[in-house]
Amino acid sequence: MESSGSKLRLITIIIMVLLVGLASYLVVQNRLQTVKINMLLEERNFFLLETASSTKTYLREQEQASSTIATLTQQLAFVTEELEVLASDYRKEKDKNDDFEDQIRAISGTVGVLDKLSKTDKELLQKYSKTYFLNENFIPMKLREINSRYILPGKKDQYFHGDAIKFLTNMLDDAKEDGHDIKIISAYRSFDEQVQLKGQFSQTYGSGANTFSADQGYSEHQLGTAVDIVDVATGATSQSFAQTKAYKWLMDNAYKYGFILSYPEGNNFYIFEPWHWRFVGRDLARDLHRQKATFYEWDQRKIDEYLISIFD
Repeated sequence: MESSGSKLRLITIIIMVLLVGLASYLVVQNRLQTVKINMLLEERNFFLLETASSTKTYLREQEQASSTIATLTQQLAFVTEELEVLASDYRKEKDKNDDFEDQIRAISGTVGVLDKLSKTDKELLQKYSKTYFLNENFIPMKLREINSRYILPGKKDQYFHGDAIKFLTNMLDDAKEDGHDIKIISAYRSFDEQVQLKGQFSQTYGSGANTFSADQGYSEHQLGTAVDIVDVATGATSQSFAQTKAYKWLMDNAYKYGFILSYPEGNNFYIFEPWHWRFVGRDLARDLHRQKATFYEWDQRKIDEYLISIFD
């Protein structure tokens, strides 16, 4: 019995020791938890204070930024308005300058045209065949002797308008390259030469000479821009020239060099003259060719518009 009681007391003591130890442990743990909680509370309070301070600072900075933005916005609006005014003024001034430049160009162009026309015989595109008259004093502003290699053998020295001669020789050179040896029989003729020539024809043919020879003052040859040309095989001013390949080449190509056939078949001035070609400038010759028209069909005012470009 005593032995059983001793065991019970021992067990009781152990339990008590365990309970005391457990209680001590719990007390310690409770203190530790309390310390942790207090630390967390302090950290929270510190964070809240920091957050509050940061929030105040942010709000203050935001307010300052908003004020700055508002000020800058006003300044930008003012600058934008000024720029729009300046841009409008610039456009107006630019338009004025553009108009002024256009006026200057127009004046310069007009002056250039007038200067160019002043240096160009206004007679060069007139209809002289039985229409307009050239007096005995008219001589082209520029006359140049034609190189003898372009003249039909046996003919005298010939002259042509100095500004148009390059078009004539280029045409004859290109014709020769294509196999057509075209030569000049007659080019510039003065008023007096035309008097002599018409007199000779009149003695031989009587009034019939009027069908193929112009009176003095009415001949295109006096302009220095008309030329009688045939191939070497034909060798004379004959309507048989119209049957040659050389004549066909001229009909297909002469306009490219500024030449037109003055008296084609069916004209109202003279007999058909396949040998008589007149320089009128490439622009006019081209447009006449395209429209299948003849020089004497067009109104004189329309023809005169081409005078400015006759030697271009």
